[in-house]
Amino acid sequence: MYIFQLYNRIYCKKIILSFIIYMLVSFLSTTYAQSSRDFISIVGSSTVYPFSTVVAEQFGRNTSFKTPTIESTGSGGGLKLFCSGYGPQYPDITNSSRRIKQSEVDLCEQNGVIDIVEVKIGYDGIALARSIEGSQFSASRAQIYLALAKNVPNPSNTSELIPNPYQSWYEIDENLPNVRIEVLGPPPTSGTRDAFVELVMDPGCSSFNIINSLNDDERLSACHTMREDGRFIEAGENDNLIVQKLEVNQNALGIFGYSFLDQNLDIVKGSLIDGVPPTFEDIADGSYPVSRPLYFYLKKEHVGLIPGLEEFMDEFTSENAWGDFGYLSERGLIPLSQNEKNEILTAVSNLNTLSLED
Repeated sequence: MYIFQLYNRIYCKKIILSFIIYMLVSFLSTTYAQSSRDFISIVGSSTVYPFSTVVAEQFGRNTSFKTPTIESTGSGGGLKLFCSGYGPQYPDITNSSRRIKQSEVDLCEQNGVIDIVEVKIGYDGIALARSIEGSQFSASRAQIYLALAKNVPNPSNTSELIPNPYQSWYEIDENLPNVRIEVLGPPPTSGTRDAFVELVMDPGCSSFNIINSLNDDERLSACHTMREDGRFIEAGENDNLIVQKLEVNQNALGIFGYSFLDQNLDIVKGSLIDGVPPTFEDIADGSYPVSRPLYFYLKKEHVGLIPGLEEFMDEFTSENAWGDFGYLSERGLIPLSQNEKNEILTAVSNLNTLSLED
């Protein structure tokens, strides 16, 4: 009996000791993790990537902080990573070529990411480009919708939708070139894809009377679903790959941001959409119909945990960077109005948190 009691005491002491060791290791691991990263981690939009990269380089060169690391994951992929949790094992900032969705805010909250600071950095246009060796292309948003949607109004009976029958642009309109429809674009995780659907496909779709007779789900499917028969080709998040393919095929078209077009004008040229070219001036004054704001989102919980976050925001929103003659406008970013800049500077200074009702 004594031996049994002694055994129980020893066993209990071992359990208590093991628990103490486990808690100590966990505490030390957490403490180490909280101080293990001394650089800013950024993910997100491939469109915002080049702007963010040049700001990061300036930041690393001109401050005592390390140059941030930046990964191009696409807007949707970046927001998913950003919203996965709080702590140095998760990104501090995500770039986005569209505004964050309510579903993404909800995901953030579920994972403890409560306070998000939204920073609009400027504007970008979405270009439908082709090889500089090809002829100038011009189409309306309605024609682009007919070329790229999975289901379209039946040309013989406009009161019904049918699988897209168009194989060439000429079949859509005799004023369009008699060449095969072939458009290379971004995947669904891309903010550029979201913006293209919202700004081109949706308005083009809405110009047809049959759409008005559909319920919300039917309309969403009809207007936002891209065809899958090889006429629209998902080319990933790599805009360089699209440009390479446009060089080889002068009749093909590619979808990417104006800023990328501007950096490759020796290889590709922008098409007219609704009669307006994608130029800096036409995007800035609102004439070009396919433009969108660009953002980055900051995890407020990481301010004070990861060094340099506030200073990085200050650099990104400095007149030297995002001003009318700043180094970002030289790379194709369309500057915000002074009133917009003043509002954002106030929000950044106060670390105001996001409200989608704004």
